[in-house]
Amino acid sequence: MRQIASKQLRSSALRAASTWASVQQGPPDAILGITEAFKADSHPEKINLGVGAYRDDNGKPYVLPSVREAEKKVVDSALDKEYAGITGVPSFTKAALLLAYGPNSAPLKEDRIAITQSISGTGALRIGGAFLERFYPHAKTVYIPTPSWANHAAVFKDSGLKVEKYRYYDPKTIGLDFEGMIEDIKNLPKNSIVLLHACAHNPTGVDPTQEQWKAISDAVKEGGHYPFFDMAYQGFASGDTDKDAFAVRYFIEQGHEPCLAQSFAKNMVRSQPSLPRMLTLHPTGPVRRARRRLLDRDVVGGREEAGGLAAEDPGAAAVQ
Repeated sequence: MRQIASKQLRSSALRAASTWASVQQGPPDAILGITEAFKADSHPEKINLGVGAYRDDNGKPYVLPSVREAEKKVVDSALDKEYAGITGVPSFTKAALLLAYGPNSAPLKEDRIAITQSISGTGALRIGGAFLERFYPHAKTVYIPTPSWANHAAVFKDSGLKVEKYRYYDPKTIGLDFEGMIEDIKNLPKNSIVLLHACAHNPTGVDPTQEQWKAISDAVKEGGHYPFFDMAYQGFASGDTDKDAFAVRYFIEQGHEPCLAQSFAKNMVRSQPSLPRMLTLHPTGPVRRARRRLLDRDVVGGREEAGGLAAEDPGAAAVQ
């Protein structure tokens, strides 16, 4: 008994003296908590609504035939596994940028977009947040919709930004609180950072119409605000990748210079391993010089900072 008590005492002392003894347990993940509850439920007709991915009638992940075919092509191509540059694989980032901006995008044609891969579904957001915290010349506050993806607030706060909210969802109508959203955006301090879900709003699934997006663009421009798009579900909302990119492309056409975080972890139905994210930024001034400066500074540095957030979701970021 004395030996056991002595061992327990030594163990307690070691824990108390540990470098990491003061680290507190993080809060449980709400979405993963739903998945765990789903697994524990014995009801024969249960449905898991906690993860945004295609499922078959048995609740198993459904991988699209096109994804299977693409996967096979990658394997058959026998890539040389060359180490990617600090800004990622150029062929990948170029293709991802084309998907987001479209072939007729002026910034794309004029070669004024700088781009880098990032890590995880949070990586591009983390890079964008860190970049804005360091270099955005106005208030370091980002306004996110109510509600928004649970990780948005945590990622931006960890980037050093203050997080506030604007109205978005109306539970009474189970739809968009468009008037409230516009009113809040118009009442924001000048030059605010506004986070916008490009399509398939998470967690409500409620999106503005194209006409409403035009009014949102006007309100953002009127306030001199900086739009930060998160596009994690391109193609999921309508089944059409071009239609789902409407908001991003329209804002750019109207002269906005937004930041864009783009992910393929959902629309290509792959989580292990997941596919990259992208981040695009739009500097003004001498185009090529600004583009290179952004790549060489915080976009690359932020990529390193994002590395610890999640392990298996490489991504990409771009600067216009």
